[in-house]
Amino acid sequence: MFGISVIDLLVIAFYVFIVIWLGWRAKKKVSSSGDYFMGGRRGSKIMQVANALGAGTHTAQAIAVSGATYQIGLAGIWYQWLYLFSTPIYWLLAPIYRRLRYITIGDFFQERYGIKLASAYSVMGLLYFIGEVGLILKATSVSLEAISGGALSAEVIVILLTVFFLSYSVLGGLASALIINLLQGVLIVMLSFLIIPFALHAGGGISAMKAKLPEYMFSFVAPEEVTLFFIIMLIVNGLIGVSVLPHHMAINGSGKSEMNCRTGWTYGNFTKRFATLGWAFVGVFAAALFPGLSGDKREFAFGMAITNLLPVGLVGVMISAMIATVLAACHNYMVGGSALFTRNFYKRFTHHDSTEKEKLRVARISSLVVVVGGVTVALIIPTVVDGLKYIWQITAFFGIAFWVGVMWKGANRYGVWASLITTIAASLYVGKYTPWSLGLPFEYQIAVYLPAGFLSLIIVSLFTKREPESQLNKFFTLLHTPVGEEHKLKEKGVDMMLEGESVVKQSTADGKSLEENGHSLLLVDLLSLKSKFSFKRYKIDIIGFVLAVLFVIAILFFGIFVSNLG
Repeated sequence: MFGISVIDLLVIAFYVFIVIWLGWRAKKKVSSSGDYFMGGRRGSKIMQVANALGAGTHTAQAIAVSGATYQIGLAGIWYQWLYLFSTPIYWLLAPIYRRLRYITIGDFFQERYGIKLASAYSVMGLLYFIGEVGLILKATSVSLEAISGGALSAEVIVILLTVFFLSYSVLGGLASALIINLLQGVLIVMLSFLIIPFALHAGGGISAMKAKLPEYMFSFVAPEEVTLFFIIMLIVNGLIGVSVLPHHMAINGSGKSEMNCRTGWTYGNFTKRFATLGWAFVGVFAAALFPGLSGDKREFAFGMAITNLLPVGLVGVMISAMIATVLAACHNYMVGGSALFTRNFYKRFTHHDSTEKEKLRVARISSLVVVVGGVTVALIIPTVVDGLKYIWQITAFFGIAFWVGVMWKGANRYGVWASLITTIAASLYVGKYTPWSLGLPFEYQIAVYLPAGFLSLIIVSLFTKREPESQLNKFFTLLHTPVGEEHKLKEKGVDMMLEGESVVKQSTADGKSLEENGHSLLLVDLLSLKSKFSFKRYKIDIIGFVLAVLFVIAILFFGIFVSNLG
């Protein structure tokens, strides 16, 4: 049926039943918008790892990477490894989101720069979520169409996938994501490596595969498309933009403690970095086994490998794994989009005193709007890689304001507006968007608009009015009050948007604050480190960052080692 065996269909049906059952059970945990958007801040370490992996990993990435490596070799991995060298920074960034006690990144722009910038960011965030949902549905439908041998069209698959994940996710919000992503995480890892042993068997081993391909196919730097300069620029742009990806407030704000959030975001993403190696090698092996795909058709490589290499039963497992990535990521994006709309539009511009029941209803309705927008994108966007590049640019434009705003009190709304206008104008002029544009490649666009954006924000901020002192004091008081010391915020009269079920910690036995005993944040204190620095004060940041750097080195060397086998 539909080009898929009965056994595989039964495997898929069993998976569908389990997911829907878990999702509906999670509905019982949702009694407020805080539960829906943040899971009540109840996430344990393992749940945070699974949520970070599930929210940040989806079939579109596997399709883009395997399609790129099919054509240009292992260098195509950088379409997802662009965040590899940024991952240790996640250890330093995660507690910032959690300490602010906000619910969306839109709240960050509201509290730091004012309501107009919050609205501008929220528009960008909604477009991001809609675009990402569209990319995920597009990529998965392309592969499943190939697996079914064309018996199911990509358009029909998009609709079926949408109905499935809506059947459990709209009611449960992030509460169901935190539970179900434990299951999805296992399937995502299976998705990444299941094909490889069958490919090696079919190709006669890695030495035989290498003999069929040019030498550059097993290099992490390509002679074209993904050059060394492209990789460097992609890494820098990714580091700036990753701070304002709209779903990251939920990923880093839903844990019970700062350590849960740090561990979840950092090591959930390290799991993904390792899994990306699997996608990359699938594409290269597919190039040796099934040559002939070119241009946009390279994104069929992943589906062809599944159809031609996996035995009956495992095809069903693989399809379930692909659906798992759709559910995990779309679920988080849908909930994040509804949070932006409910908090940063509905609450602020229409119903300031809405009840929790009303906000929860609006959240669920706006979730559907995000999905409908994503379906529209899935049906019209040409390729997955094209969509990724647009997303990388727009998030970097706003990322500049996040980084400078956390580190420097002098950053203001006028500087941010100047930065946004400058980066957008620079991108339009040097890119390939209008007849009068210079038409420079993507990496050169980054080299122009990022420095221009930082400089314009700093210069304009220096010569314009500072943000209100009361606003700055509230913002930085939150950043200097670790989770577990909420009593200090209450004593100072500082409001918290959602306190949650934080792990309760009091000041240490010597009477000093948690900040003085290892919980201070390097990124927040960066401009004053000369007077504040001591290992004891920043030990959690320092030790965790060093361990994360070692993980980066280990993953990189493992990839190089495997690429040189045979």
